[in-house]
Amino acid sequence: MFTGLIVELGEVTSLVRKGESARLSVRGREVLRDARTGDSISVNGVCLTLTAFEGDRLAFDVSFETLKSTTIGQLRPRDKVNLEPSLRPDSRLGGHFVTGHVEATGKIAAHEPVGEAVRIRITAPAAVLTYLVEKGSVAVDGISLTVVDVLDEAFTVVIIPHTFAMTTIGFKKTGDTVNLEPDILGKYVAKFLSRHSLARTQGPPESPSEDSLLSALKRSGFTA
Repeated sequence: MFTGLIVELGEVTSLVRKGESARLSVRGREVLRDARTGDSISVNGVCLTLTAFEGDRLAFDVSFETLKSTTIGQLRPRDKVNLEPSLRPDSRLGGHFVTGHVEATGKIAAHEPVGEAVRIRITAPAAVLTYLVEKGSVAVDGISLTVVDVLDEAFTVVIIPHTFAMTTIGFKKTGDTVNLEPDILGKYVAKFLSRHSLARTQGPPESPSEDSLLSALKRSGFTA
């Protein structure tokens, strides 16, 4: 589990293909504080297992599924990547809960200056847009961002100068691909409401507690 608050920009040193999998090597320092082999580390929003490290070099084994479903397979030496260690019980909780399980990829569609900030429009598939709400959270390459607008085939975020300078979002150009993960809490709410709607057409709710929770969600603005 992560928060989407990037601790540093790492640099890719190599991505070596091994059959259908690969081995990724990254240079980083802050993310290695108190690190141990087997730890989970977010690399551009993808939860990877630290398999080895020495000095400032981190190594990860990347599965076929990860290469297919994320942008990790597109990385090249000297590319910058967002790095975040996993959330610890005594960590401060900023951002939002990020699992590191990328739902889909999207593309940067447009940049628009807004004062000192930049509004970015990102195209996304329905699998992501379904769970986005205005002023809600989304992880873009592992960065916790606030959704500004939800459009038919895209959404927008506004990037402040600090985030622009400290993460890979500042390097992204129109047409670049990014990893997307909607807020996991939204997915759980959507699944619950979907199951409850189905139960209403087939019979009584599964339990009184579910019915009470649905009422509470409706009072908070959610609809079935």
